[in-house]
Amino acid sequence: MHKSQVFGYLLISFLVGVFVGPWFRDAYMATLVFILIGTIVVVVSAYEKTFVKTKKAQRNRQAGVVIGGCILVLALGVFRYGQANLSHSVLTEFAAHRVNSPADGGVNKGISVTTRGFVDGEMSVSGGNAQLIFHVTELDVPGQVVPVNELTMIFLKAYPTYKIGDTLSVVGALNLPDNFASGFDYVQYLKNKEIRTTISYPKITPAPEIKLSIIQQFKIAVYRRIFAVKDAFQSAVNRSLPAPHSAYINGVLLGTRQDIPADLTADFNKTSTTHVLAISGYNITIIAEALLALLVFFMRRRQAFWVSVAVIILFTIMTGAGASVVRAAIMGLLLLFANGYGRMYDPKNSILLAAGVMVLLDPLALRFDVGFQLSFLAVLGLMYIAPILQEKFKRIPEWIGLKETVLMSISAQIAVAPLLAYSFNTFSLVSIPANLLVLPLMPYTMLFGFLTGMAGLIAGPLGQAVGLIALALSWFQLAVIKWLGELSFSAVTVAMSSSVLFLLYALIVFAIWSVKKLKLNNEQ
Repeated sequence: MHKSQVFGYLLISFLVGVFVGPWFRDAYMATLVFILIGTIVVVVSAYEKTFVKTKKAQRNRQAGVVIGGCILVLALGVFRYGQANLSHSVLTEFAAHRVNSPADGGVNKGISVTTRGFVDGEMSVSGGNAQLIFHVTELDVPGQVVPVNELTMIFLKAYPTYKIGDTLSVVGALNLPDNFASGFDYVQYLKNKEIRTTISYPKITPAPEIKLSIIQQFKIAVYRRIFAVKDAFQSAVNRSLPAPHSAYINGVLLGTRQDIPADLTADFNKTSTTHVLAISGYNITIIAEALLALLVFFMRRRQAFWVSVAVIILFTIMTGAGASVVRAAIMGLLLLFANGYGRMYDPKNSILLAAGVMVLLDPLALRFDVGFQLSFLAVLGLMYIAPILQEKFKRIPEWIGLKETVLMSISAQIAVAPLLAYSFNTFSLVSIPANLLVLPLMPYTMLFGFLTGMAGLIAGPLGQAVGLIALALSWFQLAVIKWLGELSFSAVTVAMSSSVLFLLYALIVFAIWSVKKLKLNNEQ
């Protein structure tokens, strides 16, 4: 067994451990059981007299040691999930305390507390309301100030606008979040963002006297400068292009969606093209490779590669550095590394390593973050389904990357379709034609959208002139999405159980295995 195979099995075992972690009531006890089983398997398999009577004794002992090692790594995954899911939260303890309010008809209400800290993300505005991620550093309770290092979600009116790094004093009741009646697991959604409490419409005042650590001060200083550049760029695009095209360009470049009209957002959902508005590995790779191609004219390729890496890191911070953006950045860096330093030895292990690192940092994402799951399913579709379909599409021309786009779209859609139907109870019947018409133009839309913003920063009329090309591209793409999304049969409602979901993916895996086995037999 090759070392790369062993490494791949260990990575898969860790991911499986994190995935099955929620099934155990006591994750720590389950960890001990798996450690015991894994240790026994390793010790028994490593003993020189084990399997001594078989013809392949050495090979069987090695396989046993690998199996035992995988069980131990699986135990690590279960432990990591339990550690993240059951981690201690000071704010949660205070949110659990309720008082009876006679003035409100005897309704149990949260106790009002004073929290101090700083804004730790962009303010999200929707209509007249807004959401704000607040990093609490101090909790003021009677008689003492408790140091805290946690996030909470604040619901407030849209104005005034708070920016990242603003130090505030927030007076309000801490509450435990509730799930929506629609079935959306809002509690788990917030937990994925390391948020376990909320504060609704509190009293907020500036608190310039708050003491922050050196790391927090450095983070705020860097983020403020980067977000200032982002705000200026967005404003330049808004001045250069009319709505909703300016919102669309900012969406594909920076992942911002709040200015896109609700009816257009619905059309994106019906056509399964919402991913173009998300910062994906695909979007970041386009930016990185375009920059790399430009820089090689001025410096050596290796130097240009590392400059491109630095730009991706800054771009990730500028878009908010959320979990999905960090995931996309890692995927983009992997693809960029493959082009900059030659083809990777084992792309499967590279994907597994990326997944393992991100799950290690955020264990809850594997089981509860649909975006995380869709991203890796799409990548796996490109790795395993696209090569099979490639032989079926030999006659498709290579014009402006049409063949590659067809393969990418169909492969990714096959891989993610069951999960999309299961998670959102809808299935798009026009996703493939919509993606085939939209995706080939995405590199050009992003390029000219970026140039429009840069030109707009220099001079308004220059941005409007350059923006004519971006406007034409945006007009065509939005027209396609709107036309297909408004068809009566664009999407159908489906109801799918988890058993059906696992069955569909089992059939997909079996189909891939069967085709590869048939091809191997034909070659022999």
